[in-house]
Amino acid sequence: MADTVLYEVSDGLATITLNRPEAMNALNVTTKVALREAAEEAARDTAVRAILLTAAGDRAFCVGQDLKEHIGLLAQDRETGSEQTMSTVGEHYNPIVRALAGAAKPVVAAVNGVAAGAGFGFALAADYRIVADTASFNSSFVGVALTGDSGISWTLPRVVGPSRAQDLLLFPRSIGAQDALELGIANRVVPAAELRAEAEKVARKLASGPTVAYAAIKEAVAFGLTHSLEETLHKEDELQTRAGQSEDHLIAVQAFVNKEKPKYLGR
Repeated sequence: MADTVLYEVSDGLATITLNRPEAMNALNVTTKVALREAAEEAARDTAVRAILLTAAGDRAFCVGQDLKEHIGLLAQDRETGSEQTMSTVGEHYNPIVRALAGAAKPVVAAVNGVAAGAGFGFALAADYRIVADTASFNSSFVGVALTGDSGISWTLPRVVGPSRAQDLLLFPRSIGAQDALELGIANRVVPAAELRAEAEKVARKLASGPTVAYAAIKEAVAFGLTHSLEETLHKEDELQTRAGQSEDHLIAVQAFVNKEKPKYLGR
């Protein structure tokens, strides 16, 4: 894995760090490949019980596509008649979002600065967003004559509603941390100096919790957004049965009866 993305697993928590602070964590090809590999590994590894997605530096979480590299690749495509450059959506962005949103474990994003374009999309793919008070969000796609990608066409309407999502996509602008909190884009806003510690605290709490139940909650909410009440009731029945057969459920019940704090195994 390239050093533009750092990956570490500790006590059930996988921390993925975008590590191009000098470029505001812009996504060149090397970074996209490394981020895809890290996200897929974290989602796949059964020893990982929660994922923390963050970034180095204090200016940006991720400003999306590295346009300096992108313009050169577009020029090459024009010379060769290729469409290789724009295949990055299918090759990189989509797998990253699938891994984060589809992981059977909670994903926390610690947004330390500007989250624009695909960076905004990756933050929305997380289940919980802790945002520095100095951070901001911007869809930015229309500014370079593109439509949304990185799942933002699916996630943003579900977070802010379809009308607001259209507004934010058609008229890109910086959304400050407090406005993001009011819109539901941010789940929690904290002083920038406290972001990493607070995000790790939340992520480690989730990593030590009932993983099967968390995965079921994540699956149920996603299912319910696109299915009828009756279908969702059946899905809840299925998922509750699965959670009820987990070791963690038995541990929790025994701990409750004994007035003890449960120590979950994540299975």
